[in-house]
Amino acid sequence: MNAYSIDHTTAQVKEIEIDMQANTVYSFFGSILIDELSTLNKHMIFTDANALSEKKTPYFIGEQLIVGDAFIIGREEFTDLDVSIKKEELESLIIKDVSQFYKDTFALLHETDINLYRTFILKKGSEKVTLNTEWVLYTFNIADDRTKEYFINELKKAINAGEDAESFMQKMAGLALNAGA
Repeated sequence: MNAYSIDHTTAQVKEIEIDMQANTVYSFFGSILIDELSTLNKHMIFTDANALSEKKTPYFIGEQLIVGDAFIIGREEFTDLDVSIKKEELESLIIKDVSQFYKDTFALLHETDINLYRTFILKKGSEKVTLNTEWVLYTFNIADDRTKEYFINELKKAINAGEDAESFMQKMAGLALNAGA
């Protein structure tokens, strides 16, 4: 099966030939803690859930935040397939420029066990909204400088006080939802 890998240090896309087995993805990362992201049309992006705590380099594939190496295969419903996106097209979607806000936040979060993509549910009025830490970071990244500074300072305080990082993100998600109301 034709697949792609992306090296987090260079953001270089490499074509690889794999024999997709039950443990292929786990073997690729040397870990059983894997995140699966389906944001690339008809493809599955796999990332190492430990990449943030291991201080690996963040980048974007389109608007999808990725930390560490990525492994990409084609996927149609539940069937794994050869990648169908052209290598050049995938390379054009990779953005290595990550804002200072993300860098500062990751420098603090690497000491925690937070997962960027694990979802949590908040209420906005009578509606239940499913969010994740990636959304919280994206939302605060596009905020004004004072709000970004507030977020980072509050994150420092929370980590120094031993507060759970996911609880902090849920609190910040609630603030962001209420600000947009």
